[in-house]
Amino acid sequence: MRVLGINAVFHDPAAALVVDGRVVAAAEEERFSRRKHGKRPVPFSAWELPELSAAWCLERAGIDAGSLDAVAYSFDPGLCRSADSLGLTDPWDWLRIEYAKRAPAFLAEALPGLDPERVRFVPHHVAHAASAGLAAPPAGPGTGERAAGDDRAVLVLDGRGEVASHLAGVYRDGQLAQLAAQELPHSLGLLYEELTRHLGFLHSSDEYKVMALASYGEPRHLGALRDLIRPTGNGGFTVERIDWAGLAKPRAAGEELGAEHADLAASVQARLEEVLLDLARWLYDAAGGPSTLTLAGGVALNCVANARLAAEGPYERVWVQPAAGDAGTALGAALHVAEALGERTAPMPGVDLGRRWSDEELEQELRRAALPYHRPESIAVEAARVLAGNGVVAWFQGGSEYGPRALGHRSLLANPGDAETTRRMNDVKGREQFRPIAPMVRAERAAEIFDGVLPSPYMLFVHRVKPQWRDRIPAVVHVDGTARVQTVDAGTEPLVAAMLAEFERLTGLPVVVNTSLNTAGRPMVDTPREAMELFGSAPVDLLALGPFAVRRADLAGRP
Repeated sequence: MRVLGINAVFHDPAAALVVDGRVVAAAEEERFSRRKHGKRPVPFSAWELPELSAAWCLERAGIDAGSLDAVAYSFDPGLCRSADSLGLTDPWDWLRIEYAKRAPAFLAEALPGLDPERVRFVPHHVAHAASAGLAAPPAGPGTGERAAGDDRAVLVLDGRGEVASHLAGVYRDGQLAQLAAQELPHSLGLLYEELTRHLGFLHSSDEYKVMALASYGEPRHLGALRDLIRPTGNGGFTVERIDWAGLAKPRAAGEELGAEHADLAASVQARLEEVLLDLARWLYDAAGGPSTLTLAGGVALNCVANARLAAEGPYERVWVQPAAGDAGTALGAALHVAEALGERTAPMPGVDLGRRWSDEELEQELRRAALPYHRPESIAVEAARVLAGNGVVAWFQGGSEYGPRALGHRSLLANPGDAETTRRMNDVKGREQFRPIAPMVRAERAAEIFDGVLPSPYMLFVHRVKPQWRDRIPAVVHVDGTARVQTVDAGTEPLVAAMLAEFERLTGLPVVVNTSLNTAGRPMVDTPREAMELFGSAPVDLLALGPFAVRRADLAGRP
């Protein structure tokens, strides 16, 4: 059974391929087109398909479009109603719906040999739900296969789908029972987007900056927001119209941020967390008390809220889809349709589902670029030595990550022991200085340094840095004493674990700074050529390209 998943209608277009119930490839279109988020989420772009990522997924599996059993499109235009009837101000929404209706024909044109009759529409939030409830690993030790009785609650929250902004349900033996859905215009995702826009950032893109800014403020508007943003008691919520200008003056892009902006961000963040806790508790009771909560939708990328859900919610385990935004619906749609066609699906095997290159191919790229390089006995040891000397390493290894987080495959690495590292890394990437950088740590050492959800392989929770470590790793400690941790398992990421072990041997620090291998406003590096271009244009000391090393010092005097 071969099912190709497609996300296209809003933003973060992506493709994912499931063969015989197993995820074999998944990638976001931005990694191919080099357009951040693939496109803007406007009706006029709804026709654009992830043609490049879809073609690559098929190539990866060695199949053509004519051999697909189904294509799962993560939006169902048959469920839509007019924007006016939903209380939305979007005069061109009808165009988005019309483009979605024609997606089968568009896909057949983009993927030669595809029968348009094989395209299936999957409701947007069902696709999100499947990306969490079906993709999550089993709760306990075992083979990794889904076990009977392993029920998972699933909570989806984003800006919008066809007519709703939320889904609450439970997966039992691979089947979704939907228990609640919040109809538009009430939306926690759109609420956060409005705040993002009011604070001078790019909506549907920069919400993570608002989350970081919130740590600098005080939630002094929380009382007023509790009146405006309310759970309904039946699994849903109400979001009233908010006079943002009455709470803080609007900020234009590039203007200085003030305390009033940070306070507003802190207030909305705090109310979001409270409402999410209420929704999660309602779902726990309605679903019969499952031990696992799975999360998806753009709101699930809010790692501060996720940490609070894990700490204060009733569940033993909280699992978040690493590609929780709309990109993940390509995977979820494919899994959902595979199950509907009678295939028993397996959990996603990890996030390194994108393009990869052999050592021979990497060496060919280096020779083509005429860069001086060498192959050290261990690239992990070589990188650790540069990091121990307070250098910056561009780390390019294996398959690229599916989702927005760099998790040791396309990463910029640095030494956390120098407080100046935060400024240096933000300068390298061209980012705002209030934004934190994150740590990676071997899983067996994490509990000594961090309090919170462990293991945390996908960097989707914040953790409290233990007081005795805050002065030792200042670069990764946010203003509120937290860090967004990635734990590294030597069984699944042996090369990264070896680099961390060697860095600790040299410095006594078991933590390394890990941020995405890109510069501001650009997608993460995906190809060797892009890695070399970044190395050539940014103050990076070492490019670790597979087993090969390119040192900045070796470029001295070159034309």
